[in-house]
Amino acid sequence: MLRKSFVILVGLLMVALLAACAPQVVTPSDQPIRQMSVSGQGEVYLTPDIAYVNIGVHSQAANVADALRQNNAQSQAVARALKEMGVDEKDIQTSAFNVFPQQMYGPNGEMTGTEYVVDNVVFVTVRDLSKLGELLDAVVRSGANTINSVSFDVTDKSAAISQARKQAIDKAKATAQEIADAAGIKLGNIISLNTYVQEPTPAYLEGKGGAMMPAAPDVPMAAGQLILRVNADISYEIK
Repeated sequence: MLRKSFVILVGLLMVALLAACAPQVVTPSDQPIRQMSVSGQGEVYLTPDIAYVNIGVHSQAANVADALRQNNAQSQAVARALKEMGVDEKDIQTSAFNVFPQQMYGPNGEMTGTEYVVDNVVFVTVRDLSKLGELLDAVVRSGANTINSVSFDVTDKSAAISQARKQAIDKAKATAQEIADAAGIKLGNIISLNTYVQEPTPAYLEGKGGAMMPAAPDVPMAAGQLILRVNADISYEIK
C-alpha cells in the first residue's frame, strides 16, 4: 500500500513539472493593442448678438436712512431709463445689494466719523446691441455711477459648435493619416473619440480686432467678434 502511494505521488510531481515546462500560449486578446492618438481643433468666428452688463448705484451719507433714500431714488430712475430703452423686466435682475458703514479719515489720518454706503447692482441683458451705447449713456444720466463687466455673447451657438466640431474631427483624422503614411503603418478602427467645446473668447484678446458698433458718440462700444473652439481627441488602432 505504501509503495502504491509513493508511485502516485511521484507521478503527480512529474505531471506538475511537465506542465511548468510547457510553452505558454498567448491569445490575441492578451496582447496589448497598438494604438496612436491624435488631436485636432476647429474654430469659428461669431458676431455677438447679445450683451450682459452690471449697472449699479453707489450712495453714501452720514446716516443709513439718507443713504438708502438716495440710493432708492437713483435706482428707480435707472430702472425707468432701462424700460424706456426697451429692456424687458425679465432682463433686469438684482445681482448685489449691500449696506455697510465706512470710517472716514482726515488728511492727517485721524478718524473724522462714519458714513453709510449703499450699493445696488443689477445684471442687465441687452438684446439690441445697436442701442447699447445709447442705453449706457441713458442710465448714467439717470443716476447710475458704476458700470462694469460688459460682455458679449451669441444667443444660439449650436450651428457654430457643429461646424467647429466637424473641423476638429477632420483635422485630427488628417493628422492621423499623415503620420501613418510617414511611418509606413496602417490605421485600424477608431478606439475612442472625444470632443469638448471651449467657452467663446473675444477675438481682440488674440489681436484679431473688432469693428465698432453703432452707438452714442459719447459712449462708443465695440462688439467685435468671438472665437468658438472645439477640440477633438481620437485614438486609432494600428494594424
